[in-house]
Amino acid sequence: MGDPGFRVERVRELLDGLDLDVVAGGEPWAGDDVVALLIGTDVRVEADDLARLPALRVVASCSVGYDHVAYQEAERLGVWVCNVPDYCVEEVADHSLALLLGLLRGIVELDRSVRGGAWDFSAAGELRRIRGTRLGVIGFGRTGRALAERASALGFDVWATDPAVPREAVGAAGANAASLEELLENCQAFSLHLPLTPETSGLIGAEELARMPRGSLLVDTARAELVDLDALMKALESGHLAGAALDVLPSEPPTRELSAPTAPRLVVTPHAAWYSAEAEEAVYRRPVLSVRDVLEGREPDGAVNRP
Repeated sequence: MGDPGFRVERVRELLDGLDLDVVAGGEPWAGDDVVALLIGTDVRVEADDLARLPALRVVASCSVGYDHVAYQEAERLGVWVCNVPDYCVEEVADHSLALLLGLLRGIVELDRSVRGGAWDFSAAGELRRIRGTRLGVIGFGRTGRALAERASALGFDVWATDPAVPREAVGAAGANAASLEELLENCQAFSLHLPLTPETSGLIGAEELARMPRGSLLVDTARAELVDLDALMKALESGHLAGAALDVLPSEPPTRELSAPTAPRLVVTPHAAWYSAEAEEAVYRRPVLSVRDVLEGREPDGAVNRP
């Protein structure tokens, strides 16, 4: 096991009846008796790691993302890689909406102002009415759709783009289908819900930020690498962006050398969008059950490859 959230006793309970020795251990892994790895997003499993584990049959990650695992090499070696794609859909959609509403109504900035001794309704700058605000959802998978549903109920005019989702499916979900270019030029608020891939890395850079209307808002609860952070900070400092909210950073947790970014109308939360008591239980239980599936000869839930 390579994640402190996995309680050894609970894992043993879920794998009861299998002839296994469940141990908590760090990197590097090695040995011809290791048949499964349980990991978190802060643990990388590279091709070299896989090569040292000839008996390995499954890598199960307590996460939606799986870019920290060399899953294609694992497939070549006959190793399953599993994630938990939907354990926190509700939570991330809720968190994204909360951040969006907080930016629109200046909640964090107004609170900071009051705590600083002021009593000024304009301390957060120009605030906006929610109804009629055009929201661009970039990435229309499970979480993007869940956010769109919530936002539409509050009166947002929801647009969405996703190259993997047909326009008809976007429309059927109650959103206006658009290209990324159309969305950037016509929306006033944006929320990112994409996986990190070579195609999406750096998707929102200086050029894309410049195409957004002046005074736009940006929320990222997906992956830090989707956004060029330096370009984002410049857009905030210039006033081109009226606000941004980030639940993900390039370096987590921040350090003295790589501190959390600060700027007016910038809200940062500590990679908490996924969290609820219900999600925390599921994110650790379901990967263990995937391990059990593999070791008992079944296709595991949440498989991202087909060895």
